[in-house]
Amino acid sequence: MKTPSTVIAALLSLFSAAVLTAQSPRIEKQPFGKTADGKQVFMYTLKNAAGMQVKITNFGGRITTVEVPDRNKKFDDVVLGFNDVQGYTTGPAAGAYFGAIIGRYANRLAHGTFTLDGHTYHIPTNEGQNTLHGGTVGFDKKIWDVKETSTHGEPALELHYLSPNGQEGFPGNLSVTVRYSLDSKNGLHLDYTATTDKDTVLNLTNHSYFNLEGAGSQTILNERIRIDADHYTPVNSTLIPTGAIEKVAGTPLDFRKSTVIGSRINDDNEQLKLAKGYDFNFVLNHPGDLSSVAVKVEDPKSGRVMEVFTTQPGVQFYTGNFLNGTVQGIGGTYGHRSALCLETQHFPDSPNQPNFPSTVLHAGQTFRSTTIYRFSTE
Repeated sequence: MKTPSTVIAALLSLFSAAVLTAQSPRIEKQPFGKTADGKQVFMYTLKNAAGMQVKITNFGGRITTVEVPDRNKKFDDVVLGFNDVQGYTTGPAAGAYFGAIIGRYANRLAHGTFTLDGHTYHIPTNEGQNTLHGGTVGFDKKIWDVKETSTHGEPALELHYLSPNGQEGFPGNLSVTVRYSLDSKNGLHLDYTATTDKDTVLNLTNHSYFNLEGAGSQTILNERIRIDADHYTPVNSTLIPTGAIEKVAGTPLDFRKSTVIGSRINDDNEQLKLAKGYDFNFVLNHPGDLSSVAVKVEDPKSGRVMEVFTTQPGVQFYTGNFLNGTVQGIGGTYGHRSALCLETQHFPDSPNQPNFPSTVLHAGQTFRSTTIYRFSTE
């Protein structure tokens, strides 16, 4: 027979377990629609104890929602996204890479070709004469395998995809894993790993569109940005790097001090005209150092702040120059310069630029990189 003290202890234990379960970070899964060929897609919601919420679909590993508080503790979604998979696959949104994992090669490859180990490879061109973001059917359009890998206090999701030898013209069977996790300080971690059985080239990133005032706000031009980069890689008329690495000093691309994004975006500058705004790779000053803030974005209206940390050598700062108000998403109409992208990466066209950091992944090697998007308020 149990004594009263034993019963009370058991009840307290059950109560404590219930409270812990209620407050513990968790992952929820729900249907997200079907692709055109009838494949079921799912949405996974990660929540931390602070109330931050991130939604990810296994269609392209896309981040569809990031809900964080403003200075008044009001939560809002700060990325552009859609309510189901059809939103990502139909109409103008289908080619905008909203929230997706980009691969095998993020950014641009000149003329869709590169030479590796004495062999020239040809990748489908999907942006004029060049290849953009992995070719016609990149990682953004694939259904990824999913495994929950949460640890105590940290909800986490692991997505895996095996890209077969020859897919989109790239060599090697490439195994890619991207792990998404939330920490207790409202940091969203993206940990990338990849292996190949044949030498290949690789450049992985995430293509989320951010607006710290809230998705659906019509501009990011009033937000401020600081990029820890003394140099950038200038481009030609097709947005392929010239091969030069030039100083940002004295140009509208100098964001070493916090600067209002819209203050110089329309300056009479050749590079800005070619890109129709900001769409440039910045050479980070402290590559590989996760203790160093690579980029800091501040929204004066909401008080939200986003800091970016990365092990990658570069970041593509893009101001939504090709959004034109024809896309309707969760937050409403996504118009011209209504969001910004910060794509942590190796440099564009590196396989054709010998003075850029190498993007070759050799057979038997393991590629690893980490990017953290951390949210706070001021």
